Amino acid sequence: MLDIRRIRQEPEELQRLLAKKGVEVDFGPLLDQDAKRRQLLTQMEQLKAERNRVSQEVARLKKEGQESQHLIEEMREVGDRIAAFESSVRQLDDDILRLLLTIPNPPLPDVPDGKTSEDNQEVRRWGAPRSFDFAPLPHWDLGEALKIIDFERARKISGARFAVLTGMGARLSRALIDFMLDHNRQRGYLEIAPPYLVNRDALIGTGQFPKFADDVFRVVPHELFLIPTAEVPLTNLHRDEILAEAALPIRYTGYTASFRAEAGAAGRDTRGIIRQHQFDKVELVQFVLPEESPDALERMVADAEHLLQLLGLPFRTVLLCGGDMGFAQAKTYDIEVWMPSYGRYVEISSCSNMGDFQARRANIRYRPSASKKTEFVHTLNGSALAVGRTIAALLENWQEPDGTVVLPEVLHPYLGGETRIVPT
Repeated sequence: MLDIRRIRQEPEELQRLLAKKGVEVDFGPLLDQDAKRRQLLTQMEQLKAERNRVSQEVARLKKEGQESQHLIEEMREVGDRIAAFESSVRQLDDDILRLLLTIPNPPLPDVPDGKTSEDNQEVRRWGAPRSFDFAPLPHWDLGEALKIIDFERARKISGARFAVLTGMGARLSRALIDFMLDHNRQRGYLEIAPPYLVNRDALIGTGQFPKFADDVFRVVPHELFLIPTAEVPLTNLHRDEILAEAALPIRYTGYTASFRAEAGAAGRDTRGIIRQHQFDKVELVQFVLPEESPDALERMVADAEHLLQLLGLPFRTVLLCGGDMGFAQAKTYDIEVWMPSYGRYVEISSCSNMGDFQARRANIRYRPSASKKTEFVHTLNGSALAVGRTIAALLENWQEPDGTVVLPEVLHPYLGGETRIVPT
């Protein structure tokens, strides 16, 4: 959420930055409401001062034994007017908050211009796509041939865009989760096992609500929601808290299943396990001092990249242009793994600096050691990694002509010494 003071002071600059995201924002209605609120507050303070003056006068008259009933009536009338002003201010607060929640996070100045993913800037590549001397299979065919992914039974149970992992498929998923969590812990993250159900305030806090309400599964009648990403519960761990400066940075990692309705995504990556309604993901979340967030983002990207290097999966890292960024992100890097079936790189991790956007919505502050005034932290999040997409990339990149799949050495200890997946 944006600071209303910043909107008052630099509306044109904010409009310019938001235009990078392809968003046109008219701050007029919001600033009108803000001006009314400030005017009411001024009038209310004047009335409170008048009430205090009259109260003191009543006390003086009583002390002197003089009549004060007319002043008591006047004071009661002033109190009624103050109550009416307070009610109006509360309504304006609600209106202003509703408008603020609809405004995206403006990108940082160093975010490149552009409208689509074609305009993203490639930062680096690691590894070379494999040249096959046989016709490689896509992961959906390979997974079914190995009897480790079952789409038909998942469709029978739940419908489209679900998968059942069987045998080595289930074991590989569990191995990857443990491997990712262990790696992240070694990189300085504290492991958290959060709930999968959250309340509305949690989704407002991280920016999913109100804009992306159609993408979230709602649990009726409890007014809880299945998480679209572990970012939501991990970030909200410190909602409405004031953190000590010495406690920062705070780094969390957590595994959860994630659930997305994928509204508006029809026809995109519908085959296989790239885009599902339910998927597993290991997440990174950080709370840092504002001046440290740019460097923290670079380190978070390196943490996610290192996992892919250990798994021997070719990837590239791109800096997203303004038009390809999400609602709440101020700066985002996508890490894309090579997928032979697509003949292109596919996102497997997205790491973002949110600035103070989420912290304002969730009221997460810190108290600087040299000041009594609190300030908002900066939050960051990223995937390390999306488990299903990692399975897909491993199957496609490490497959052999005989239909087996070689397992990266780093996973052998997590799979009881198994070195490959073979047909059963």
